Amino acid sequence: MTTDSTRTLFDFDSGEGAPWRIVNDGVMGGKSQGFSEIRDGALRFTGTLVTDGGGFTSTRVDQRMDLSGYAAIELRVRGGGRSFELDVDDGTLRGFRPVSRRGAFPTSGDWQIVRVEFADLQTSVFGQPVRAEPLAPEAVRSLSLFIADGQDGPFELEVDWIRAAP
Repeated sequence: MTTDSTRTLFDFDSGEGAPWRIVNDGVMGGKSQGFSEIRDGALRFTGTLVTDGGGFTSTRVDQRMDLSGYAAIELRVRGGGRSFELDVDDGTLRGFRPVSRRGAFPTSGDWQIVRVEFADLQTSVFGQPVRAEPLAPEAVRSLSLFIADGQDGPFELEVDWIRAAP
Protein backbone atom coordinates (compact mmCIF):
# COMPACT_ATOMS: atom_id res chain seq x y z
CA MET A 1 0.00 0.00 0.00
CA THR A 2 1.26 3.51 -0.76
CA THR A 3 0.02 6.87 0.34
CA ASP A 4 -0.81 9.72 -2.02
CA SER A 5 1.15 12.40 -0.17
CA THR A 6 4.21 13.09 1.88
CA ARG A 7 4.30 13.18 5.68
CA THR A 8 6.48 15.71 7.45
CA LEU A 9 8.63 14.00 10.06
CA PHE A 10 10.76 17.01 11.08
CA ASP A 11 10.33 20.69 10.26
CA PHE A 12 12.95 22.75 12.03
CA ASP A 13 11.22 26.15 11.77
CA SER A 14 9.96 26.02 15.36
CA GLY A 15 13.32 25.08 16.89
CA GLU A 16 11.51 22.42 18.89
CA GLY A 17 11.25 18.68 18.62
CA ALA A 18 13.10 15.55 19.64
CA PRO A 19 16.77 16.17 20.46
CA TRP A 20 19.41 15.23 17.90
CA ARG A 21 22.57 13.81 19.46
CA ILE A 22 26.07 13.33 18.11
CA VAL A 23 27.95 10.04 17.71
CA ASN A 24 31.59 10.62 16.71
CA ASP A 25 34.20 8.07 15.65
CA GLY A 26 35.82 8.43 19.07
CA VAL A 27 33.84 5.29 19.93
CA MET A 28 36.48 3.48 17.82
CA GLY A 29 39.51 5.68 18.52
CA GLY A 30 38.92 8.36 15.86
CA LYS A 31 39.30 12.12 16.16
CA SER A 32 36.37 13.48 14.11
CA GLN A 33 34.14 16.02 15.81
CA GLY A 34 30.51 16.73 14.99
CA PHE A 35 28.01 19.18 16.43
CA SER A 36 24.31 19.68 15.82
CA GLU A 37 21.88 22.43 16.67
CA ILE A 38 18.58 23.78 15.46
CA ARG A 39 19.10 27.38 14.42
CA ASP A 40 17.51 29.78 11.95
CA GLY A 41 14.86 27.24 10.95
CA ALA A 42 17.28 24.42 10.11
CA LEU A 43 19.10 21.53 11.70
CA ARG A 44 22.80 22.41 11.37
CA PHE A 45 25.23 19.46 11.46
CA THR A 46 28.80 20.79 11.44
CA GLY A 47 32.28 19.69 12.43
CA THR A 48 35.57 18.31 11.20
CA LEU A 49 36.12 14.90 9.67
CA VAL A 50 39.44 13.17 10.43
CA THR A 51 40.02 9.95 8.49
CA ASP A 52 43.03 8.82 10.54
CA GLY A 53 41.70 6.30 13.08
CA GLY A 54 38.04 6.60 12.19
CA GLY A 55 36.51 8.86 9.59
CA PHE A 56 32.88 9.43 10.53
CA THR A 57 30.57 11.50 12.63
CA SER A 58 26.79 11.52 12.82
CA THR A 59 23.77 13.16 14.37
CA ARG A 60 20.86 11.00 15.42
CA VAL A 61 17.30 11.36 16.63
CA ASP A 62 15.57 8.55 18.50
CA GLN A 63 11.89 8.62 17.65
CA ARG A 64 9.55 5.79 16.77
CA MET A 65 7.82 6.26 13.40
CA ASP A 66 5.39 4.07 11.52
CA LEU A 67 6.32 4.72 7.90
CA SER A 68 4.07 2.02 6.45
CA GLY A 69 2.93 2.93 2.96
CA TYR A 70 5.95 5.15 2.24
CA ALA A 71 8.84 4.29 -0.06
CA ALA A 72 11.46 6.94 0.73
CA ILE A 73 12.71 9.75 2.90
CA GLU A 74 13.08 13.19 1.32
CA LEU A 75 15.20 15.94 2.83
CA ARG A 76 15.65 19.59 1.88
CA VAL A 77 19.39 20.15 2.36
CA ARG A 78 22.34 22.41 1.66
CA GLY A 79 25.85 21.07 2.22
CA GLY A 80 28.56 22.60 0.09
CA GLY A 81 29.23 19.65 -2.22
CA ARG A 82 30.06 16.92 0.28
CA SER A 83 28.27 13.57 0.34
CA PHE A 84 26.26 12.54 3.39
CA GLU A 85 24.29 9.42 4.32
CA LEU A 86 20.90 8.83 5.89
CA ASP A 87 20.61 5.85 8.23
CA VAL A 88 17.14 4.42 8.91
CA ASP A 89 17.05 2.10 11.95
CA ASP A 90 14.22 -0.40 12.33
CA GLY A 91 15.84 -2.35 15.18
CA THR A 92 17.09 -5.25 13.05
CA LEU A 93 19.97 -7.11 14.71
CA ARG A 94 22.60 -9.48 13.35
CA GLY A 95 23.47 -11.46 16.45
CA PHE A 96 23.67 -8.73 19.09
CA ARG A 97 24.79 -6.03 16.66
CA PRO A 98 22.51 -3.49 14.97
CA VAL A 99 22.17 -3.59 11.19
CA SER A 100 22.82 -0.18 9.62
CA ARG A 101 20.64 0.75 6.64
CA ARG A 102 22.17 3.71 4.83
CA GLY A 103 21.62 5.65 1.66
CA ALA A 104 24.00 8.32 0.37
CA PHE A 105 22.93 11.70 -0.93
CA PRO A 106 24.90 14.52 -2.55
CA THR A 107 24.76 18.17 -1.55
CA SER A 108 25.56 21.51 -3.13
CA GLY A 109 25.85 25.09 -1.95
CA ASP A 110 22.18 25.64 -2.87
CA TRP A 111 19.09 24.25 -1.21
CA GLN A 112 17.94 21.04 -2.91
CA ILE A 113 15.55 18.18 -2.22
CA VAL A 114 17.21 14.76 -2.06
CA ARG A 115 15.42 11.42 -1.95
CA VAL A 116 16.64 8.21 -0.29
CA GLU A 117 14.63 5.17 -1.36
CA PHE A 118 14.05 2.47 1.26
CA ALA A 119 14.68 -0.18 -1.41
CA ASP A 120 18.15 1.28 -2.10
CA LEU A 121 19.42 1.33 1.50
CA GLN A 122 22.72 -0.54 1.89
CA THR A 123 22.94 -2.88 4.88
CA SER A 124 26.04 -3.33 7.03
CA VAL A 125 27.20 -4.18 10.54
CA PHE A 126 30.06 -2.01 11.81
CA GLY A 127 30.88 -1.03 8.22
CA GLN A 128 30.93 -4.58 6.84
CA PRO A 129 28.24 -5.34 4.22
CA VAL A 130 25.66 -7.95 5.26
CA ARG A 131 22.53 -9.42 3.75
CA ALA A 132 19.43 -8.45 5.69
CA GLU A 133 15.70 -8.57 5.21
CA PRO A 134 14.10 -5.42 3.75
CA LEU A 135 13.46 -2.41 5.99
CA ALA A 136 10.41 -2.77 8.23
CA PRO A 137 8.91 0.71 7.71
CA GLU A 138 6.35 0.19 10.48
CA ALA A 139 9.18 -0.26 13.01
CA VAL A 140 11.48 2.72 12.34
CA ARG A 141 12.93 3.91 15.64
CA SER A 142 15.61 6.42 14.67
CA LEU A 143 17.12 8.43 11.83
CA SER A 144 20.76 9.47 11.58
CA LEU A 145 22.73 11.73 9.27
CA PHE A 146 26.32 10.58 8.67
CA ILE A 147 29.36 12.00 7.02
CA ALA A 148 31.98 9.40 6.12
CA ASP A 149 33.06 10.57 2.66
CA GLY A 150 36.80 9.99 3.16
CA GLN A 151 37.71 13.70 2.97
CA ASP A 152 39.51 15.28 5.91
CA GLY A 153 38.37 18.74 6.91
CA PRO A 154 35.42 20.85 7.96
CA PHE A 155 31.86 20.10 6.86
CA GLU A 156 28.44 21.64 7.21
CA LEU A 157 25.00 20.24 6.44
CA GLU A 158 21.82 22.25 6.85
CA VAL A 159 18.47 20.43 6.84
CA ASP A 160 15.28 22.45 6.39
CA TRP A 161 12.89 19.51 6.74
CA ILE A 162 12.64 15.71 6.56
CA ARG A 163 9.57 13.89 5.27
CA ALA A 164 8.35 10.41 4.34
CA ALA A 165 7.42 10.15 0.67
CA PRO A 166 5.45 7.70 -1.46
